[in-house]
Amino acid sequence: MKNTNMTKTIMLALLCSSVLSACQSQATTQNSTSAASTTAASAPAATANAATAQVSTTPTPVTYSQDDEYSDWTTANPSYIELSESGASIKGSGADAKDRTVTITAAGTYVLSGLWEQGQIVVDAPKEDKVRLVLNGVEIHSKESAAIYVKQADKAIITIQEGTKNVVTDAAEYKTEDSQSDEPNAAIFSKDDLTLNGTGALTVQGNYNNGITSKDDLKITGGAITVYAADDGVMGKDLVAFKEGTLTIEASGDGIKATNDTDASKGLVHIDAGAFSIKAGRDGIQAAASVQVNGGSFTISSGGGSAKAVAKAVEMNGGMRGPAPAAATTRSTATEAESGKAIKAGANITIAKGTIGIDSADDAIHGNNNVDIAGGELTITSGDDGIHADSFLLISGGNIEITKSYEGIEGSNVTISGGETKVTASDDGINISGGVDGSSIGGRPGQNNFSSSSTNNKLTITGGTVHVDSTGDGLDANGSILMSGGTVFVSGPTANNNGALDYDGTFEYTGGQLVTTGSAGMAQAPSDSSTGRSLLMTYSQTQKAGTVVELKDKNGNIVASFAPDKDFQTIVIGSSELKKDTAYSLYTGGAKTVEFTIANSTTWLNETGVTSARSTGPGGFGGGPGGAGNRGQAGMGRP
Repeated sequence: MKNTNMTKTIMLALLCSSVLSACQSQATTQNSTSAASTTAASAPAATANAATAQVSTTPTPVTYSQDDEYSDWTTANPSYIELSESGASIKGSGADAKDRTVTITAAGTYVLSGLWEQGQIVVDAPKEDKVRLVLNGVEIHSKESAAIYVKQADKAIITIQEGTKNVVTDAAEYKTEDSQSDEPNAAIFSKDDLTLNGTGALTVQGNYNNGITSKDDLKITGGAITVYAADDGVMGKDLVAFKEGTLTIEASGDGIKATNDTDASKGLVHIDAGAFSIKAGRDGIQAAASVQVNGGSFTISSGGGSAKAVAKAVEMNGGMRGPAPAAATTRSTATEAESGKAIKAGANITIAKGTIGIDSADDAIHGNNNVDIAGGELTITSGDDGIHADSFLLISGGNIEITKSYEGIEGSNVTISGGETKVTASDDGINISGGVDGSSIGGRPGQNNFSSSSTNNKLTITGGTVHVDSTGDGLDANGSILMSGGTVFVSGPTANNNGALDYDGTFEYTGGQLVTTGSAGMAQAPSDSSTGRSLLMTYSQTQKAGTVVELKDKNGNIVASFAPDKDFQTIVIGSSELKKDTAYSLYTGGAKTVEFTIANSTTWLNETGVTSARSTGPGGFGGGPGGAGNRGQAGMGRP
């Protein structure tokens, strides 16, 4: 994304007092955002509350018991298991060794050390028992199955002892105990709850399938853990939760995964803190239900990264997908195995804070239901959508920079009430859609489906700062747009088959700072029914990128000043500084272009002055109304 001119644009626009006020309001909103907030701040409250009322993204709290935390195991009267080439030496009760297998059959703490080639540790204790395995400088290499197999226990706790390095490796081919269920199928495999804690280092090599798997809850509260996996890296069924630690994953399949898709209250990935480096052949983080991020730092590469994305069809004529450019191919229907999303949820995604860097072949952030971003620092490079929600997408805080995408932000309903959002898109910057999301791939039945009714689809902007640099439409609503606050700058398309603004219903503009630049063929302005004032200027000739445009009042005071990043032929300006029956002048490249008086909510201009509805100005371009149900194009107007 080229931010230099965009930044200059916003800084110059801040000369007007209305934008200063808006930015102060935005700062207040960001500072007051809570971790679980899904409230769309700023006016109109009725609209924001109505949107929020339909969204259920409040994070499910995750509790950690005393067993989940690291404790001094030396006071627990542990049993010691020393592993070596000659066999296993056991000091204490509750464990037995036979051939190359150590079986633990009772509750207690078991300290493992030494090298165990062609060996396995099995936990097969009563269902009510808790078993702690302390990895105290141990290497376990199985040649037939999982290296650590928790067959039964109430819970297994693996403690990684401070200052030690530990290695666990499974077989490339298993003598599977249960061929029908393919269990076990991970280097560390548990049929019951599993927790990893401590501060030492653990390397897990999953040669057969997964690295670490729990068929129930999986919690990690500490440790420096590195996982290599032939398929998925770290998997839990009902819950995968992280409280602290460092996790590095290289997986041919998914990086982190929660699989329970039969109980809506389960199948969660919940992250409170930690450092994560994930390189996944498919999805980076995937939850059957929801993903909740309350902190942590993340570097995620999924599906081979954005460079591996399938080429997309171009967007043209307000949303109809046309042929792809030369040497490109349109996307075909794909399977779950081909999904390369960075963060994906079968229901909701909530991000409260954290530092997240993403390079994804498919969507970077994808919720089959809702997405709520209330904070955090997000840097996204995507081969498809930057952020996608099948239903509601809420942005109330944080700093989001989408440096590369096909469509930047996409959902049936998008509400932006705070934060700073920067989008670079090869197609639409912000897209409000109905029907099926044809540009996205992968997922279970029901994924990638939008609400079918475009009359209910809305883009609502009540606060925050939004920068869009798009080759297709800048703000594209297959429905309506409502703007009552915030600052929006769109550096839109240069080709006439797209527009900086594109909406099917109405664009009700009531406040905030709005500046859009782009081509003339499909240009639109806010609706005439708006209570705020705006203008659309159409030039007879294309203006060069970097040309400074200034809007001044009759006393020569600057209302807005900006220098578009790309060539442009139309400009839309909306500001609370614009007053009815007041004279203004528009300067382009230092020269006065046109003088005019604001008479209506939307004023249509060319070099000759104010134009009437559907009139034609120099060069064949003109303006039309933007009223209810009217697309209000300049130039190549539709019937």
